[in-house]
Amino acid sequence: MAPGRARCTFAPIAMVRGSAYLNRRLTTAALIAVLSVACRGKSSSTHVPPDATTILPQENPAGTVEVKAMFYGPMPTGVTVSRDNRIFVSFPRWGDPVEFTVAEVRDGGLYPFPNNQINQWPNGLPADKALISVKSIVLGPNNRLWALDTGNPRFEGVIDGGPKLVAIDPSSGSVIESIALPPTVALPDSYLGDVRFDLRRGTRGLAFITDASMKGPNGIIVVDLASGRSWRRLNDHPSTKADPRFIPFVEARELWLRRPGKPRQPFSVGANGLALSPDGKRLYYSPLASRKLYAVSVDALVNESLPDSEVAKTVEDLGENGASSGLESDEQGHVYLTNYEHNAVMRRNADGTFETLVHDSRILWPDTLCLAQDGWLYFTVNQLHRQPQFHNGHDERVRPYALMRVKTNGRPVRLTTAPVL
Repeated sequence: MAPGRARCTFAPIAMVRGSAYLNRRLTTAALIAVLSVACRGKSSSTHVPPDATTILPQENPAGTVEVKAMFYGPMPTGVTVSRDNRIFVSFPRWGDPVEFTVAEVRDGGLYPFPNNQINQWPNGLPADKALISVKSIVLGPNNRLWALDTGNPRFEGVIDGGPKLVAIDPSSGSVIESIALPPTVALPDSYLGDVRFDLRRGTRGLAFITDASMKGPNGIIVVDLASGRSWRRLNDHPSTKADPRFIPFVEARELWLRRPGKPRQPFSVGANGLALSPDGKRLYYSPLASRKLYAVSVDALVNESLPDSEVAKTVEDLGENGASSGLESDEQGHVYLTNYEHNAVMRRNADGTFETLVHDSRILWPDTLCLAQDGWLYFTVNQLHRQPQFHNGHDERVRPYALMRVKTNGRPVRLTTAPVL
């Protein structure tokens, strides 16, 4: 027998099984004693100590997450941070009572931004002037805050004049401009997911928006900021749609839409998260109901004379990235991704490998990402999977929701001809 190996014989076990008397009389403790004699050397004891829960190995956390704010009202989704480290968060009207859909986080509280009046709907300004249901708020390369208004409260359909991009001066709180998306672009069941900007293209720059609709066609919307014109790309392309075979597992349970009195339905949300490469040549995107990451040529997207079939030829399947709700990028060529199945935030390196920035059991559905100028990566945590529509009308969310951040060495991608301070 090799040195150091446990000496174990199966004969005593056979004897125990063969004795009627022992089978009737042998207590559990005695059986353990027999087994411990049968296996000598460095074999493990079958005894379970009272403190077994602290002795047994546990899943390792990764990284260090900092909780920046907690929210006791409606669910947060979008987050952005200005160059002077002011924090802004959006609260779409998904069903919770929402007092204001865009807010600034400061002095331990939430304050409607840019003002209370514009946030009042439906009992305030008309749809084309109000902020109805903002899912994403993003700091543009020129230090403007852009609110992406879905115009689709409670997922009940787009309201006439509702879908729009609203530019706000963070210093004065003034609304600089509002760009409406027409019904041919923001379709009846469109749900605008996220937005990114390249101000070097065209006269004043272009915006790119995902349509993450659960009912209608998915795609990417391009907006000319100078003229206000917009057009759809990759409309209903497989890369922008939910994976029909996808079943997410969150908190170790299958996630289906389960509404009272109705058969369960798949969680089918299309292209949602967005990120631009540092040179502005590739647009990264990922359907929410998928584990795939894709990229498309920006030159193709913006070329209006190019048919959609030719744009589709530039789509790259970058492989598995985990189920992701939000994307972000940095100047070093990394792509950051939330991973809502694994309570984590990941980073994809330029060579296609992945690393975990942070993994923590408190990260219950990490949603939107924002890389601040100082390298802090902010993300909202909103327990989206615990909403009533996934649990036969039972609300399993436990407040508070959170705004968290993790430190990186990245700098955000700012595509502009103007100096970035």
